[in-house]
Amino acid sequence: MTATVLIHCPDQPGIIHSVTGFLQQRGGNVVYLDQHVEMEAGVFFMRLQAEFTGNTWQEEAFRREFSAGPAATYRMKWNLYMEDRSKMAVFVSKYNHCLYDLLSRYEAGELNATIPFILSNHPDCEPIARQFGIPFHHIPVHAGKKAEAEAKQLELLREHQVDCIVLARYMQIVGEDLIEAYPNRIINIHHSFLPAFAGARPYHAAFRRGVKIIGATSHYVTEELDEGPIIAQDVTPVSHMHTVSDFIAKGRDLEKIVLARAVQLHLHRKTLVYNNKTVIFA
Repeated sequence: MTATVLIHCPDQPGIIHSVTGFLQQRGGNVVYLDQHVEMEAGVFFMRLQAEFTGNTWQEEAFRREFSAGPAATYRMKWNLYMEDRSKMAVFVSKYNHCLYDLLSRYEAGELNATIPFILSNHPDCEPIARQFGIPFHHIPVHAGKKAEAEAKQLELLREHQVDCIVLARYMQIVGEDLIEAYPNRIINIHHSFLPAFAGARPYHAAFRRGVKIIGATSHYVTEELDEGPIIAQDVTPVSHMHTVSDFIAKGRDLEKIVLARAVQLHLHRKTLVYNNKTVIFA
């Protein structure tokens, strides 16, 4: 049994010794530990994994005793994760490049997750879901009835006990109720031109401007549009030799890679959000 603990708290001496000692006393063997101190804010961050044998692991006792012990002493905010696979819903609209990439990785066993369903506001991607043997739900979003659509989405998510949501080019603004139900658990992807090249045709605008690099950014969704904590980013060079079609093709390749990287980091519990930023552990 492997347990992963994510911690952040005010920085002070003795934190690592206290946590590792707590684990050792309960039969845990630390197999991974990474830590970071935000010097200006005076905040300590740590990701730790420990292995327990079946007869030494008691989750309820661990949570209770850790809360009363190191967590109370050092004023920690912490989460405990087991090695179970997360349930990950995928939302998509019409663009299918990110969806295909995620599902290919999923089928190859690269994602530490199960996908209970794919949801879309359009029917276009249903054949893809059928190809991969994953249930597809079409919930259209009509003008003036967005709240009704989101209520159906939430019902479906709760029914399947979904842990996180990936917006694989889902071209709708996510509402407050959904964000509140899944804080720092909704992952989005977009081109890195925002806010300089906002709008429906960012690559055309970037082409006209003569940019020399294009990029993609994956982030957690918050109520501030495209302002959530950044998980992963990447760029690729472009030049006057490239056409708008080249920009679009290169951009979509980046979007696939960056979204997959962000999803894998989240699923492996390697992201820790603090003050609208992320600490990404190796």
